[in-house]
Amino acid sequence: METTSRVGAQGISGAPSTSTAEGVPAARRTVDGYLRAPFPWYGLDEAFTGPRWLMQVAAAADGTVQHGSTGHGEEPSIRADDGQEKERFAVVVTVASSPVRRSGDGTGVLEATSVSSAAWLAGSGLLSSTWPAQLDHTLRDDWLDQQTEAAFELADDLSGPDWSTLSLPVDGVPTPFHYRESEFGWVLAGSAEAGVHLGAYGRGMSAYGLGFSVVKDITSYE
Repeated sequence: METTSRVGAQGISGAPSTSTAEGVPAARRTVDGYLRAPFPWYGLDEAFTGPRWLMQVAAAADGTVQHGSTGHGEEPSIRADDGQEKERFAVVVTVASSPVRRSGDGTGVLEATSVSSAAWLAGSGLLSSTWPAQLDHTLRDDWLDQQTEAAFELADDLSGPDWSTLSLPVDGVPTPFHYRESEFGWVLAGSAEAGVHLGAYGRGMSAYGLGFSVVKDITSYE
């Protein structure tokens, strides 16, 4: 995907748009896109023993995979809060670390990715699986646009007061993450030594007890 004039938090995905959000699982996921990635995928480490599932990957115009997500727990559904307990899930976003570069087809420039890129994708992903009970279908798009813009601004200011610091293991190594909570769930973002940036979001599962590791066999995700 080529970038637009917006720079900073999202980097790889241009202006905020729900079409690039990491939250909604595709109707039928396949592992093909994951296998084409030139970087390792991350998920929750072996301490998590629940369901694992594929979500989606995003690629540049030349087909190079740029980022994608793996899901853990109960798949989130887009629905109004009907009073029932919300799903318990955690999604891990893996973003290829890359500098500013020309797009493969020569038609534009792809921005450098950063921890803010991972924070933006995780924040927009959480929103995409949220539907406030007071909104109907006609108002949800406006709400989502407003909240997505807010998520972009938050991701572009990781040193701001809305974020705290949380240390979690990545491949067994304590790693600092930027972390924030909201009424919709939690979001965190950091970097791994394997040359990727990591984002994560979820609800119903505490972020404080999570650990991340390279997915040894992506085909093990359903």
